[in-house]
Amino acid sequence: MVGRLLEELGLFVGKGKDENNEAIFFQALNSWLLAQCGSRWDNPGQIGELWQHESAMGLIEDYVRFMMSSPRAIDFLGVRGYLLNRNIMNFRHPWGWKDPRNTFTLPLWLRLFPRAKVVCIERHGVDVAQSLVTRERQSEVRSREKYRRYKYLTWLRPKRGGFMESARCATMDGAFTLWQEYQAQVDHLVDEVSSDRVVRVRYETLLESPEDSLRELAEFCGLGDDEEAIERACRDIDGGRAFAYAADAELVAFANTKAKALAAHGYHATPARIGSHQDGAEDFLEMTT
Repeated sequence: MVGRLLEELGLFVGKGKDENNEAIFFQALNSWLLAQCGSRWDNPGQIGELWQHESAMGLIEDYVRFMMSSPRAIDFLGVRGYLLNRNIMNFRHPWGWKDPRNTFTLPLWLRLFPRAKVVCIERHGVDVAQSLVTRERQSEVRSREKYRRYKYLTWLRPKRGGFMESARCATMDGAFTLWQEYQAQVDHLVDEVSSDRVVRVRYETLLESPEDSLRELAEFCGLGDDEEAIERACRDIDGGRAFAYAADAELVAFANTKAKALAAHGYHATPARIGSHQDGAEDFLEMTT
């Protein structure tokens, strides 16, 4: 949602994007980075070991720079953008990309873009966990149907992936621990970045006061203060999505078992009222440069 809002205000977030408004070009690089340590988006912690090896980091930085200047950059800039700039680093319009993996790969991006600005979007951990579990269930249904349809052709082309996108996110407990891991990393990274180059936004606060929140983000990202554009961008925001778990008794019960963990990141197990402002936490991290 935040990526879409900033895009409507003029932030360039890439030509090639997936259904989550994530730039496919940077998504692929982030996945490749995590894989250097046998990590993935749902098991990211080991990447910290990579930053300790300067010789490898030099090669990684060289490779990423090359990819941003190669024709592969068309995936992000588009054909016209690539022909005009020849390198993503030459692009002068306000631009950025959204990808939760940035939470763990940010040290590399700050080497390449030391003046980068970082936007952290935070959301209640139970809502995040529920979203991840729902997504995993949907993924399993698609995998099952696809396998049944093409089972007898797999001897020609063996399966590249498994039947689950993320075993960790198949349960509320697993998904919640992933939220905790990302939140802890956000807390750590925020301490590493200059205070004028990072902003943390509560998803629930944005839903409660969308125009004020978006106005602050637009200023932070250098997108101007077009009031009509801000009002237009906020028109379809559904404030009822804040603390969605509170409408489900089972999820509220789950939240109560995680009260201490939620409190560690500024959230209560049971909000005073749906839509009320609280100090709290979201999906992951998004990054703009």
